[in-house]
Parts: sequence; structure tokens; C-alpha cells
Amino acid sequence: MAFMPKQTNVVCCDEEGGRVLVAKKTEKLKVIPLGGLNEIGKNMTLFEYGSEAVIVDCGVAFPEDDMLGIDLVIPDFSYCHKIKNKIKGIVLTHGHEDHIGALPYFLKEINVPIYGTRLTIGLVESKLREHNILNDVNRICVNAGETVHLGRNFKVEFIHTNHSIADSAALAIKTPVGTVVHSGDFKIDYTPIDGEVINLRRFAELGGEGVLLFMCESTNVELPGYTMSEKNVGKMFERIFEDTPDSRIMVATFSSNIHRIQQILDSAYKHDRKVAVIGRSMSNVVKTAVDLGYLNLPKNTLIDITETRRYEDKQVAIVMTGSQGETMSALSRIAQGDHKQVEVKPGDKIVISASPIPGNESSVNKLINDLLKKGADVIYEGLMDVHVSGHARQEEIKLLHALLKPKFFVPVHGEFKMLKTHAKLAEDMGMNKKNVFVLGLGDVLELDRSKARISGSVPTGAVFVDGLGVGDVGNIVIRDRRHLSQDGLMIVVVAMERESGRIITGPDIISRGFVYVRESESLMEEAREVVREALDMCEERHITEWTYIKGLIKDTLKDYIWKKTKRSPMILPIIMDINI
Repeated sequence: MAFMPKQTNVVCCDEEGGRVLVAKKTEKLKVIPLGGLNEIGKNMTLFEYGSEAVIVDCGVAFPEDDMLGIDLVIPDFSYCHKIKNKIKGIVLTHGHEDHIGALPYFLKEINVPIYGTRLTIGLVESKLREHNILNDVNRICVNAGETVHLGRNFKVEFIHTNHSIADSAALAIKTPVGTVVHSGDFKIDYTPIDGEVINLRRFAELGGEGVLLFMCESTNVELPGYTMSEKNVGKMFERIFEDTPDSRIMVATFSSNIHRIQQILDSAYKHDRKVAVIGRSMSNVVKTAVDLGYLNLPKNTLIDITETRRYEDKQVAIVMTGSQGETMSALSRIAQGDHKQVEVKPGDKIVISASPIPGNESSVNKLINDLLKKGADVIYEGLMDVHVSGHARQEEIKLLHALLKPKFFVPVHGEFKMLKTHAKLAEDMGMNKKNVFVLGLGDVLELDRSKARISGSVPTGAVFVDGLGVGDVGNIVIRDRRHLSQDGLMIVVVAMERESGRIITGPDIISRGFVYVRESESLMEEAREVVREALDMCEERHITEWTYIKGLIKDTLKDYIWKKTKRSPMILPIIMDINI
């Protein structure tokens, strides 16, 4: 369907005779990133035109070290709530957590249809089932090459790409003002495991038709050259299995990298080894991939972890989660000796088939050190090519730019330095600097057929997920947790008669994480005396307002502790009301 030039209140027909409303000529396409810019993960982009809107991806980010007790970070959906009646659906590029992980939290609040390829929808369904909303959500499977209509103003075409998960897609989003191409996460692999090469022909066709805006991922834009093929890792695994005739082999990798798991299974089968899978996410993904036909299990190869005891070490390989050193992952628990079924033995060959995500380097290094101390032979990326990225490097990115020849460009999916590097690459490819936009989260990019500008911003940010709670852990709670972790806590308990303000008992002071009381008796006794003097002053002046008294206790004790120790523990006064 080709959209007619904009006119006031024009109605046109598509090739099937369907009526499509073309908005007033003053309408512009709004592109609003709600996640994935100036950060790694949490990818989410809103496209709004007139009375309709479409969302691309809805992912999570993983907490940074100073986000104490936080399990996940999801985008702020505030603006989506404001326009929820406009949203026609969510379109997914692929099934990685940073693109689908926030869906259950979003869909509980705003229930709209979701569109994705078969494996992507299969992985989403596992999440929705865990959150007990599977039957409430409309899920539409789309094959690469197919186009879906979302409302009157959006048509989205799925274009096959290569990535570190099967069934990945780029998107061609056709709107009344022109076509937007969103790359999703991609690489150009001429020898992919499944034989399905990225559809470069379709990118070239779109370039010939005319592309208004290109939005391209920036993860590896700082690296020159090309990303290696996934088949290179398969060759390395074959070598590892050949060089390890007698020892047990364990491999930690991303659970979503089905092609890598397939190569491990193939090498194990060739060398007469049984394979056990451990780790909750690994088990879930393998089951989904097998059920949908994306993972081919060699006959009699997969066994339960409890069955490994029946086999010699040379007959066993174990595939697991934990390549990023996550605290509760299978490999981390094995390294700490906390796993119920698996214990590291001297001579075990353990392969960490992943690169550390930025921020995880120290966790991964600690994991490697712990495994080495237990006598394991650890292989990681710095020693052998046991991992290749799923993201395009500079020459692959340049190829898409050259094929698409976009009028405007927005780099996405990366930290600020990556976005700036990608913007420079686009300019080096011949784009006018004025047509390249490095956006921030919440920025509103408005486009028509000939112009683009940043017109404002919408509320956005991060929402912390702690356990099953969403939105109940904000910056103040994180600040308090950080304060507690650094300086500890002092609790002051006082029993008081409310009417007279007379102190019945106390003050008693309890310390947690501040000082060891038995070795600091004089400090604690002086602290009690300081608080007692402040309370006596209140009693003499007949001050009975609890808010004032609590504030006085905090300020008095804080000043004293700082003078004595140069530390500022959190101080929590508790006043008990006693009636006599």
C-alpha cells in the first residue's frame, strides 16, 4: 500500500481495497526513545502519528553495582499511560531480555497485542505464563518477509537478520510521512548456523524505494572490520572436545544463544558425550527451542543433571547459565560450592563462552579465579575464540547505511560514546550533519517528508523491580540502602508519657553495621548520655511534639557520632507511647 501525499481529510484505498485515513497535512511522525539510549539494555521506542502509536521492543536492563537489592530495571511507562488509547501494539525485533524482558510489567498495565517471530513469541509466552497473564494477551506470530497492519497509519514489515539468537528481525515501519527502518540487533553472517543469511536484498530494495529515517544499533560501532561468523566458535568447540578425552566439560553461555547450544550438542554427540542442561533460564529456553523446532537434539544426547552420576567424566558435558558471573546463576553457585548436583573437580574443563557485558568484568574475573582455585581448567575469551559477538562492527554497519541511503539517521542501542561514534560514521558516509540526531531518553523527534527536529521531551527514566514489586523502590530507597551499606544503622528507643513528655525508660541505643558494641561500650554510653541530655531539655521545656523530639534526637546524635568517628550512620528514633 502506498500512502497518498498529505491532504486535509483525504481517504485512500490500499491494494486490497481497504480504506486508510491519511491525517491532516499538519500531522508529523513522532519518534520517542523510552529506553536503550545512553545505556546498555532497556530498549524501547515509541512511534506516534496522530491518534495512533506503535511500540518497538520493551526490554529490561540489569542493575548496576550501586542499585542494592534491585533485580531488574525497566523503562518508565508514564507517557505510554498518557496515550494508552492510541497504542495499537508492540512489535518485537528478537527474544533477548533487553528487548522483551519488561513486557509482563507493561502488559499488566496496558494490554495491547504483541507481534514477533515464532521463537520470539515462544520466549515471551514463557514470561507471560510466569506472570499468570498468558491467556490475557493477544500474541501474533509473524514470519520474516511478512507485513502487519497496526491501525490505519502503520504497516510493519519484518526483515530477516542474523544475531546471537534465532528469528531476529529488522523492521521497515511504513507511515504516512515515509518509511522508518529499525535495524534491531544484527550482524552480517554469511555462514550462519541455520543457513539463513541476512536479507540484504530487501534492505537494498528499501533504499531504492526511499527511507525517511534509519535507526541502527550501535553496540559494536567502535570496533573496525567485521564480526566473525558463529561457525568459528563451533570449530573451537570441536577442538576443545578433541583435546579433552578424559575430563568433564562444562560450558557457560547465554541461554538465548540457541545456535551456540546447537554446536555444543553436536560436538558432544560426535564425541559420545551426554549433555545435561542446568540453570532456570537455560532449561526454559532449550525446552522452548526444542518444542518450536529451533534446536535439533541428537538422539539420546540430552539427560537430566541427576543422571550424570551414572556416567564417567569423559562421557559428560554440562551446559549452563552464569557466563556473566551472576550471583545466583548455575556456574556461580558451582564455583562457590553451593550447587546441589554439581561440584567442581580438579581437571574439569570449564568454558566461559561469552564476553563480559560492560560493568560485569569484575564479577567474571572473580568467577574465573574461584574456578581456577578449585583446580578447574578454565577457558575464556582472552585465551581462545570461544565467543563471537552477535552485533555488527563498523564495516557491516556501513553496508546497511550504503544500501538504505536514509534521509535522516538516529543511532540507538548504546552508551553516549557509542552513539556519537555512530553519528560520526554516518557523517563520514556522506550524511548531512544536520540530518543526524543523537537523542536522549524521552526526546521527541518530529518528522515529515522533508524535515526533522527535536520538538521537546516526555517523562522517562528507570523503574526499579525488587522481587515482585514494581515501582515501589525509588531513588530514595536506593539512597537509604546505600547509606545503610556504607555507614550502618543506630536505633534509639525511648518510652515517653505523651501528655507530660516525661521519659519513662531509655534512651536505649541499638547498633547494626556501625560499631561492634562490646568493643565500643564507652562510645555507646556517651551517645546515650548525649541523647538523654537532649530529652531532659525537652522535658524541662514541656516539649511533647514527637516530630520535634525525633528530629532533635537525630540531629544531636548525628553531631556527636560525627565528631567522635567521622562517620554518619542512619539514625532511627523510636518513641513508645506509655500511659500511666
